[in-house]
Amino acid sequence: MVGRLDGKVAIITGAGCVGPGWGNGRAACVRFAEEGAKIFAVDLRADTLAETITRTKAAGGEIETHLCDVTDRAAVEAMVAACIARFGRVDILVNNVGGSAKGGPAQMDEDTWDRQIDFNLKSVYLTCRAVLPVMEAQGGGAIVNTSSTSGMRWTGAAQSAYAATKAGVIQFSKVVGVEYAARGVRVNTVVPGQLHTPMVEARLAGQRAGGDVDALLQSRLARIPLGFMGDGRDTANAALFLASDEARFITATEIVVDGGMTARCD
Repeated sequence: MVGRLDGKVAIITGAGCVGPGWGNGRAACVRFAEEGAKIFAVDLRADTLAETITRTKAAGGEIETHLCDVTDRAAVEAMVAACIARFGRVDILVNNVGGSAKGGPAQMDEDTWDRQIDFNLKSVYLTCRAVLPVMEAQGGGAIVNTSSTSGMRWTGAAQSAYAATKAGVIQFSKVVGVEYAARGVRVNTVVPGQLHTPMVEARLAGQRAGGDVDALLQSRLARIPLGFMGDGRDTANAALFLASDEARFITATEIVVDGGMTARCD
């Protein structure tokens, strides 16, 4: 099926990527463009967006980029205004910004805790705060927030702030989804598991495996019943479904994209 998002305008945050390959945001830009959406790609750094732009245009998509710190209220409001100035509306918001920091509460300093709250949870609040009135005035829209299986269970590393914030994203989406259901705005969550994205090589290996990427990949793979790791395209496909009219009767819930990992008891 093609054209599932024809005529729709999608703001996708975290649209860049820390390296070559399929991060969640980059994959969402390409998949949404393939289905006819106009893409307003948002990231903090211009250099992370180059491959996203190239791949999106190769898919036949129209893409506009915007640099924004999504933990800054004024910057977020300006970003949404820029999207409306360029495309005239906002039909879809996909929140992909996020990242982990190691440590439990006794090891993690307060500044790191606060940064995790801002990066993973406040960013979702601020973008929704700016977009929801626009969608309501238009008569509807769809928001897809990206959480993590770390927000549902222990996934192999002590990341207390990351786990808490990603659990917060899930519950935030449920509450806002119910609140705005009668206003035509659907709010759902995608919950990725142990994916193989560029962030594994760029950041996580250093945090958890002393820089040994292969060791980290093998430890992650061992937790997945399907026997292989997905990538950002799997997250993007779930987000695409939730953003499309195929999910018209779905709100305030989540899709777990983890190869069966969270269903395991061990």
